[in-house]
Amino acid sequence: MATDDDTARFRLTVVDQALRLFAEQGYEATSVDEIAEAAGISRRTFFRQFRSKEDVIFADHESQLAQASEFLAAAQGDPWEAVCAAVVQVFERFTQWREIAERRYRVVRQVPALREREIVTVFRYERLFTDFLRERLPEVPDLTRVQFTAAVTATHNYLLRRMVRGESDAGAADLRMELAGIPRGTGRAVAEEMVVAVFPRDMPPRLVADLVTRRLDSL
Repeated sequence: MATDDDTARFRLTVVDQALRLFAEQGYEATSVDEIAEAAGISRRTFFRQFRSKEDVIFADHESQLAQASEFLAAAQGDPWEAVCAAVVQVFERFTQWREIAERRYRVVRQVPALREREIVTVFRYERLFTDFLRERLPEVPDLTRVQFTAAVTATHNYLLRRMVRGESDAGAADLRMELAGIPRGTGRAVAEEMVVAVFPRDMPPRLVADLVTRRLDSL
């Protein structure tokens, strides 16, 4: 019996062959029969898994969205951090399938209808993350949630596009760092206090540290 992993690998194989043909021959010039033959499957099997040539291009996104949804459903702790963790996992999987991501980027750039489909796909990620925050953080203003998920998704896509264009070797650690800088809607009414201390330039660092410690303790 085929497992979910087996099905995902099978679909990725078809996606890979389809994108290879699209890149070599052009999207419009490539038929479903050619894709099926290259993937070693029948036309009937192709249509059991995919509805069209357009669907096969974005098929791995369906898997990504499903995995992200499962991750969020089981997430514990800070919901903002859970969304960031889900985004990093998506990015890591795309880096594992980097060749597929690179081919898709080249194909999609050449076909206006596919660029429109890509925009819709990006919105589905944003909606998934926003719905999760709505469920976990109902007290947070909706605009705050939408702004956060839009920024998170845009940051992911920016780094991913730079990677597939060969302009950057940014990895998951770089994405985590950038996501950490995106403001969270913590709902805190009072900002943290800032303490400014001024000392003579020639004062020994150890003495500075001691004085700062004593001053803070007295606040």
